[in-house]
Amino acid sequence: MSSCFGRNIRITIFGQSHSPAIGVAADGLPFGFEPDMERLHDFMSRRAPGSSDYSTKRKETDSFKILSGIKNGALCGAPFAAEIENSDTRSKDYSLFKDMPRPGHADYTAQIKYRGFQDEAGGGHFSGRLTAPLCLVGGICLQILEKEGIFIGSHIERLAGISDERFDSVNLTPADFADLKNMVLPVLDKDAGEKMSEAILDAKGIGDSVGGVIECGITGLPVGLGDPMFDGMENLISSVVFAVPAVKGIEFGAGFDACDMLGSENNDCYTIENGIISTETNNHGGILGGITSGMPLIFRVGIKPTPSIFKSQQSVSLSEMKVKTLDIKGRHDPCIVPRAVPCIEAAAAIAVYDAYLEYKKYL
Repeated sequence: MSSCFGRNIRITIFGQSHSPAIGVAADGLPFGFEPDMERLHDFMSRRAPGSSDYSTKRKETDSFKILSGIKNGALCGAPFAAEIENSDTRSKDYSLFKDMPRPGHADYTAQIKYRGFQDEAGGGHFSGRLTAPLCLVGGICLQILEKEGIFIGSHIERLAGISDERFDSVNLTPADFADLKNMVLPVLDKDAGEKMSEAILDAKGIGDSVGGVIECGITGLPVGLGDPMFDGMENLISSVVFAVPAVKGIEFGAGFDACDMLGSENNDCYTIENGIISTETNNHGGILGGITSGMPLIFRVGIKPTPSIFKSQQSVSLSEMKVKTLDIKGRHDPCIVPRAVPCIEAAAAIAVYDAYLEYKKYL
């Protein structure tokens, strides 16, 4: 089923944007591990709406209620399940879209596939709201991985055509992630961040939106995670990353820039230092043949502009089969990118932990 993921852990996301609650069930998390709930709440708050001028004014705390899987503060071996209440919904804002699909949304494809039985309010199960439970289980996986010496962090690499610095793909360390987790616009270059902020507010001022690119880095990975063909690390990470509805593309290492290089420029030469084999450069992004190389794993994700904008757009009436003008009301992010940063970290953590459990079978 499309709402499930995993081979060694099994994760199911449930709910709709305006249903009483959304949530997650996860089987295979390690019994005995004690999640830091304060850290988990802090991580969830990075994704929560209504916290800045860059996000929708829908107020949801993303507080969660654990239903099973934890006893005396530790994972107990039973499937972990939790729900997040939807408390600030305005379903009437979406009643029109069943007949007049919004450009850039799944309204039309959902109407055809589910023949009118889909929940259109807030985008239903297609909504970015469903990234909240993704972050919940991903936040736990992040903590589990950190105990194993594996750390994940992200920043906004580009927004509205404004570029930040990139991670040092050879010498990346967990220290490079520390400040980013406390920033509304997580960037390495503060001047770039200020320009990005202005671009978001300018788009908001004219009823439009902007998109961008998120760069994610993973340190501490051993050599050997992933497999060739269908279970490569690129495959696994991409599978979960594309659960974030705004994602339109992904690249690893040098990505598409490698297509303009000579082989001699793109190849990463090997070296040995203190008895450890590594590469002098990292155009491969920490993955060769679908398998981690021991170098930092680097990937970038393209996030589209928020499709819900306040400018008039052309649509059609499905009942009348006529072209009509659509004006969208409601509460929407002028830029999804800042709130998507923790979602990408959560997605990476889920994929990496699943692959790490497979790797440990052969130790």
